[in-house]
Amino acid sequence: MPDAITLARFNESHIEGITALYNDPLITRQVLQMPFQSTEVWRKRLAPDNERVVQLVALHQGNVIGNLGLEQFSRIRRSHAGSIGMAVAREWQGKGVGSMLLAAALDVADNWMNLRRVELSVYADNEAAIGLYRKFGFVEEGLFRDHAVRDGRLVDTLSMARLRSMPQT
Repeated sequence: MPDAITLARFNESHIEGITALYNDPLITRQVLQMPFQSTEVWRKRLAPDNERVVQLVALHQGNVIGNLGLEQFSRIRRSHAGSIGMAVAREWQGKGVGSMLLAAALDVADNWMNLRRVELSVYADNEAAIGLYRKFGFVEEGLFRDHAVRDGRLVDTLSMARLRSMPQT
């Protein structure tokens, strides 16, 4: 992977890049976002300053090439868990950007948020993403049949989670 890739916490200067990333038709069909979202939609979605939410961007020469959001659940009885969602620009897929983002997010989840469980959903036919998640210890927990509309059809998604062993006291 090129050395010029850096990770940063999302800020206002990344809005245009995030909007472009998620409006790429090949990206839109692999995430649960609607196409043709405005920068204002993304500004509102990413604006809340909440320490239970970590939004990371991968940058190459200042341009957004990936995004990962990690959110700790706010309900008391689910506060040991969080969820992630991510996207990597198609020209950067398979080049380690997703691994960089996921490793950084899981470090925060483990060492700063003390999460025991991190979960996600992924389209059941997205083999590359499923492979990436497995590499980081995620396992399939269930299949959601006809879970989301994509390309005018109902398609399946997988529920995946990674459980971290907690130190014995």
